[in-house]
Amino acid sequence: MNSRPERLGSRRRQAVASLTRSVLTTVLLVVVYYRAPLDRGINPGTLFWFVAGLVALALAVVWQTRAIIRSDVPRLRAAETAMIGLPALLLLYASVYTVMSTAAPASFTQNLGRTDALYFTVTVFATVGFGDITPVSQVARIIVTTQMVTGLLAVGVVAKLLLGAVQRATTKNGG
Repeated sequence: MNSRPERLGSRRRQAVASLTRSVLTTVLLVVVYYRAPLDRGINPGTLFWFVAGLVALALAVVWQTRAIIRSDVPRLRAAETAMIGLPALLLLYASVYTVMSTAAPASFTQNLGRTDALYFTVTVFATVGFGDITPVSQVARIIVTTQMVTGLLAVGVVAKLLLGAVQRATTKNGG
């Protein structure tokens, strides 16, 4: 039988491992974002990869929801999912804005480098909207609108899904 200090030590190790995975994955995603060839312009392949990225994120949420339900540490698993999923979503949109700005510089009120695109993505997601960068073209406005809707879904539906999975797992695990 496990003693309380052993369980706490095990939980602490799991939390450190989860946080480490989340940080390392996010760092890797940022490195990939800054190293990826985003200067190729807009073409059917670009659209395919954007849609594929969104679908992959949606599938990852479904997979993680199932993993949370089966987990013996569901809250930790849900937190890890959010800590990786949100940066992935933001970096995906920042990539699209970088490509758009390179291919069609008049899409925004200013040309966006990678850091500018990431900054713009975060201000849209956080609904801050400083107004220093705004979409000008119809395509840019459509993409920004999809980010707004996706952000609302991420905050609302995905959060509800993850919390529901935690509740199911907690009930299943007896508290």
